[in-house]
Amino acid sequence: MIIFKSINKLNKEVNFKAKVGFVPTMGSLHKGHISLIKSSRKKCQKTLVSIFVNPSQFNNKNDYKNYPRNLKKDINLLRKLKVDYLLIPKSEDIYKNKNKMKIKISKTDKIMCAIYRPGHFEGVLAVINQFLIRLKPKYIFFGKKDYQQLYLVRKYIGKKFKTKVVPCSTIRDKNMVALSSRNSFLNSEDIKKSSILAKKIIKFKKKIIKNIMLRKNTKNIIFQLNKLKNIKIEYLEVRNEKNLSKKITNKNFKIFVAYYNKNVRIIDNF
Repeated sequence: MIIFKSINKLNKEVNFKAKVGFVPTMGSLHKGHISLIKSSRKKCQKTLVSIFVNPSQFNNKNDYKNYPRNLKKDINLLRKLKVDYLLIPKSEDIYKNKNKMKIKISKTDKIMCAIYRPGHFEGVLAVINQFLIRLKPKYIFFGKKDYQQLYLVRKYIGKKFKTKVVPCSTIRDKNMVALSSRNSFLNSEDIKKSSILAKKIIKFKKKIIKNIMLRKNTKNIIFQLNKLKNIKIEYLEVRNEKNLSKKITNKNFKIFVAYYNKNVRIIDNF
């Protein structure tokens, strides 16, 4: 594995005319990231992974400061996975102009996490935009756990770049909890609470599939989930999985949730 700390140097030494797969990450890698990397290695000739904790997508300075980082462990893992290239850029290498640290999203897209984390997706799109302008990989890989992010990135990339977005399934532990770097802040009791929450929402989804009118019961589900110790629901919404509208049938919807487990914010979809 070749490690680069400069995008310009990476561009000089890597042939992006080949079938290169790109997996952008913020590090603190887990099995979810591993699944993205394995998908890239299977589909592409070469795989590039980036580790960059992007400051422009954090609407809370403490959240950025406390985001889990373990670079040595990540590098060892990537070597074992036989990743071809690793990019570890600095912020000034990505954003040479501070005006490019945000990309506006439409009013219709300001739903769910875009409401509760103002500026977050604008920062995500900005960093992806900078990567793709300068790297031009054939494919870029994203997990479905961050579904709203995937939706917005696909929408943005489709209009501007030839790079194809490859969505990859959410990876869950044996308790049905979606894997996330932030899970490292939770203990076993906290994970149990997230497990109960996940299973309750899965049951709710099965009920909606049988009777679409039950989608109106979200307030009752939120009330039940908020009874769990240290759990505070931020939002729970039933939306169309293709366009994130509220126009759904019993075959085309997902349930989206964001909640706090103690002081750790978690998002998921089912």
